[in-house]
Amino acid sequence: MATFTYTARRERGAPFTGEVEADNKAAVVAQLRRKGLTVLKLEEKRGSIDFKAMLEESTRIKTRDKAVFARQFATMINSGLAVLRALYVLEEQTENPRLKKIIGRVREDVEAGMPLSDAMERYPVAFDRLYVAMVRAGEAGGALDQTLNRLATQLEKDDSLRRTIKSAMAYPVLIAAFAILVMIGMLLFIIPIFASMYADLGGQLPSLTRAMMGVSNALKGYWFVIFPVLGLLIWGIVKLKNTDDGRRYWDRIKLKLPMKLGPVIQKIALARFSRTLATLVGAGVPILQAIEITGKTSGNSVLEESMVDVKESVRSGESIAQPLTRVAVFPPMVTHMISIGEETGALDAMLNKIADFYEDEVDAAVKSLTSIIEPIMMLFVGGLVGLIVISMYLPMFNMMNLVQ
Repeated sequence: MATFTYTARRERGAPFTGEVEADNKAAVVAQLRRKGLTVLKLEEKRGSIDFKAMLEESTRIKTRDKAVFARQFATMINSGLAVLRALYVLEEQTENPRLKKIIGRVREDVEAGMPLSDAMERYPVAFDRLYVAMVRAGEAGGALDQTLNRLATQLEKDDSLRRTIKSAMAYPVLIAAFAILVMIGMLLFIIPIFASMYADLGGQLPSLTRAMMGVSNALKGYWFVIFPVLGLLIWGIVKLKNTDDGRRYWDRIKLKLPMKLGPVIQKIALARFSRTLATLVGAGVPILQAIEITGKTSGNSVLEESMVDVKESVRSGESIAQPLTRVAVFPPMVTHMISIGEETGALDAMLNKIADFYEDEVDAAVKSLTSIIEPIMMLFVGGLVGLIVISMYLPMFNMMNLVQ
């Protein structure tokens, strides 16, 4: 976002100046015209670095913040408050600085006559496709408060699932990081002490000891090359994973990970797919649009690609369940329940039941996975440290011979 200064006037009014933030000059002109202003002069403001603005732009908008906004918005509208007045109140009480600024911009657009969903669509960092589609459906059906409550429930479920997974993975990641740091510390500081002692004694050292000393010497002598190369390698893998082909490949690998990780990831994807589609269908979003948005927000390219076939199937008059039977990610239970939901006209209720089932399954699987990973990580740490210690103490068995 850049800051622009402008000179404009209202119809039959005197010119005046002001400032506005936007992505480009075209967006500024469009924004001012919606307010009934004629732009006379427009230029980008250049000056000192605004550290406060930079801090606000770097602030992440959490799913929890979006859910709270939707819940409070729904409550206000249900209480009879006008949309514009509700936005004023929410702008004042929102604590997240970035979301606060975006709500202010949305309020300005709504004040200028733009529909709420169109105003939100301009800020995808805060309001994604799911958010915008739900609000648009609520506006069209005259049930914005109910739609926002559904959306808040969906976001709260997503946030709860994400928190469960993060808390389960925090301990193993911490242990792994600690093990790597201990290993690097021993290679850099402990092994050289033993190496100088063995060099004074002379004699042939065991292969394992020589290997560890070689790694230690390489780290000490070429750390300025090794660590940047490792950093570049990690950066390259992350960048590759963020490409379309890399994401497809990684999403397929995730579903096949060992130690029950693959099934857990599959259940997470199914829970999110079911909950999102249920929320959109229940809110009255057209089924083809709901299927497309579900694929885009599923978080897994395998499911996203399967939604293309589902959309074509529904467009040609067939069912949603039939093309899903050809995708390995969807178990028979899921396709059967979706089929029953379509036949009985209760698709959203059936999808919610599927989501509830898999969210419970994820909770149980994560707890089970945590109990398995913890001892494995302890063995991993013990193995790394033990390997280094054994390699250093192996020559001690030969010490007497070397001294003689």
